[in-house]
Amino acid sequence: MNTIIYMVRHAESPYAGNERTRGLTPIGKLSAETITNLLRDEGVDVILSSPYARAVLTLEGLAKELGLEIKTNEDLRERHFSDDVIPDEHFMPFLKKSFEDPSYSLPGGESSAACQHRSVTVLKSILDECKGQKIAIGTHGNVMTRMMNYFDPRYEFDFMNETTKPDVYKLQFEDLELQAVTRLWTEQKDREA
Repeated sequence: MNTIIYMVRHAESPYAGNERTRGLTPIGKLSAETITNLLRDEGVDVILSSPYARAVLTLEGLAKELGLEIKTNEDLRERHFSDDVIPDEHFMPFLKKSFEDPSYSLPGGESSAACQHRSVTVLKSILDECKGQKIAIGTHGNVMTRMMNYFDPRYEFDFMNETTKPDVYKLQFEDLELQAVTRLWTEQKDREA
């Protein structure tokens, strides 16, 4: 019995402000509307999300359209990179190193391995509890990549770097085995062109 997971990376969000409460930019709000149009006819049964506002807001229109509640799960939150501010010029080298060495983290930060463990635990639970259903998950680039990487090692740093805000990936599972991945966001853009 196939279970479908729609990984929805949040739409564009301003970089300033509180990590948990910052919302969407005007472009991000328009992109969220496009996600609603993209997923409204997919037969989504359940909507789950990171508790961060930008992830919830990206799926809010879809939830309203389908009459579904967005259930948040703390373990789907974005990875905490450090207790200190990471200068922009140091962030990508740090991130790359954290993919190369999953146990590496900055002071007070979460390693890639820890992020993967907590988020995959949630995903496995979803796959078990929602077997045969279609589930949309509001997520973040790093967390999404770590979850996908657990099931297929091709999803690594370079993949994450090529994702967009927003982005949508349809993952088809047979029990806990990832059968297929389709990038829906690109297909949506192609249809509009």
